[in-house]
Amino acid sequence: KEPAATIVETLKDITLYEGEDAVFECKLSRETAQDAQWFLGDVPLQSNEMNEIRVQGTCHTLILRKVTLDDCGPISFKVGQHTSAA
Repeated sequence: KEPAATIVETLKDITLYEGEDAVFECKLSRETAQDAQWFLGDVPLQSNEMNEIRVQGTCHTLILRKVTLDDCGPISFKVGQHTSAA
């Protein structure tokens, strides 16, 4: 059984103007097949026209396109038992 991935580089808080893209990155200790999930508040995020979720090796990236005041709130990334928030 593979050891669980841990978060080695946590999310950073950012401040933007309306209409800008918000980019969040989280780095893991290893590439993993475990479920990794992004959240805005308690809402799980999916890749769609407003959100882009990318995985490149151990780097997980969330891009929120053209943010509005409605997008203000805590962003979190969860993998296994580990969580990072901004």
